Amino acid sequence: MVLLMKLPFSPVVNRLSIIIFFFAAIASAGGLLLPGLYLDKELYVITWKANDIVTFFFVLPAYYISLQAARHGSPKAILIVTGLLAYMLYNYAFYLFGAVFNKFFLLYVAIFSLSIYALFIQLATIDAKAIAVAISSKFPRRAIAIFLVMVTLPLAIFEIIQCVKFIMNGTTPAAPPLIFALDLSIVVPNTALAAVLLWRTHAWGFILAAIMLVKAIAYGSVLCLATTLTAINLHLPVDPLLPFYMFITIGGLISGFAFWRHVKPLSF
Repeated sequence: MVLLMKLPFSPVVNRLSIIIFFFAAIASAGGLLLPGLYLDKELYVITWKANDIVTFFFVLPAYYISLQAARHGSPKAILIVTGLLAYMLYNYAFYLFGAVFNKFFLLYVAIFSLSIYALFIQLATIDAKAIAVAISSKFPRRAIAIFLVMVTLPLAIFEIIQCVKFIMNGTTPAAPPLIFALDLSIVVPNTALAAVLLWRTHAWGFILAAIMLVKAIAYGSVLCLATTLTAINLHLPVDPLLPFYMFITIGGLISGFAFWRHVKPLSF
């Protein structure tokens, strides 16, 4: 008889996650239903609303389901919850620091701050060795590592080149500096580190890869939807980066499916 072993899941992270879930539900639903909430230019209002659509209809249901399973010690669910906490931190950093001051400002502060604490505690308490044991020997780690490099390398080159152009000739990048700040300080280094550790079969490579894949799927969807809605509503040419956004989203989905199908329950 094989007995399944539960992986520990911090009760503090569980409580914080519940609060984050409800706050994010209010923020995203309010963004979609409250007219005049966003005081930004129309281009950015469309982006916020696209973000709210993905968060409310896709991220939050996945967050709720994964949280229930994580409480029962599922390694797969714990990895997904960790990734979604990282998404909440990254996503609401844009609202907090990038949106024009609005009535939900304190809500953005709460989500961002609670996500920092929840993610920090989760990473400090997660059993990386147990996660590694739960990964099947057939796990396509090198293929996923290559995908992560294919995401982070073009992003790093594209943004660093624009920074260098500004230094050399004063050409200001079209994208807001907050995007560059979060990408170059969080996304690029952590995705690259995940690829390296995964390639070397390091236990933390699985955890970081799971986080970055969840982020790729969720935020890639935001970018695809926001780009499409902007082109339709403002009658603008389609963003030339849309194929790259689609690559991130679809590649993230394929890699994520390959990842999670090889995460098995622990047994003893």
